[in-house]
Amino acid sequence: MGRLKDKLAVITGAATGIGAATAEVFANEGATVICADIKEDQLHETVEAIRSIGGQAEAYYLDVAEEESVVSFAEKIKQAYGKIDILFNNAGVDQQGGKVHEYPVELFDRIMAVDLRGTFLCSKYLIPLMLENGGSIINTSSMSGRAADLDRSGYNAAKGGITNFTRAMAIDYARNGIRVNSLSPGTIETPLIDTLAGSKEEEMGQKFRDANKWITPLGRLGSPKEMATVALFLASDDSSYVTGEDITADGGIMAYTWPGKMLIEEKWKKETE
Repeated sequence: MGRLKDKLAVITGAATGIGAATAEVFANEGATVICADIKEDQLHETVEAIRSIGGQAEAYYLDVAEEESVVSFAEKIKQAYGKIDILFNNAGVDQQGGKVHEYPVELFDRIMAVDLRGTFLCSKYLIPLMLENGGSIINTSSMSGRAADLDRSGYNAAKGGITNFTRAMAIDYARNGIRVNSLSPGTIETPLIDTLAGSKEEEMGQKFRDANKWITPLGRLGSPKEMATVALFLASDDSSYVTGEDITADGGIMAYTWPGKMLIEEKWKKETE
């Protein structure tokens, strides 16, 4: 406890999933957490849940894809707090779009705008609040930024861009005492999974989860809190000599080259049932 005592942390995409879990973990470790999202009702629920257990949190509307919204948000944070210590660029969207020649241009643009451009905009306008005292920036990438998925080239491109953008930022700001790393989750049980594949109660949603369980060496999906604790490591002084890194937390998926024997080994599949 207390690893983020007296720190001010900004978390985008804080209304649900990994962002909400991280806001709670950061608050439990002593940080004042600025929770930002476009989902205002769920965002306020996140903040109230943190306050109910004695944590400090505030809710702010923010559309990371819109420069005007980010500029306004950054100015409000500057006026209210003067500086920040931690920035978790976590807001993102994902959607299957088909093969490249079939991929809707508007979908590609939307994913790039929220995931990659949003990371750029929030960094651009909030880094000035870190320059004097240093700090830690964490960008949410994905295992899909390190390898590709069927029919999701827009998401792959955006997350791959975030991973390398992180390295560029790490070099740019190392001498300012600002560390920059990315967190690449695997398949995590969040509301986004319900949107992409269906809920646990739906047949396709359950098939998706079953497939991910057997192909994941640890045999299960990850939880938002497991990602939050990795973010805590990157935000805290525990990682004081870590910058420019992509930390993959995927249950072991990226550890193998192809499923191989896993495809035909019935025992492997049954161990997750």
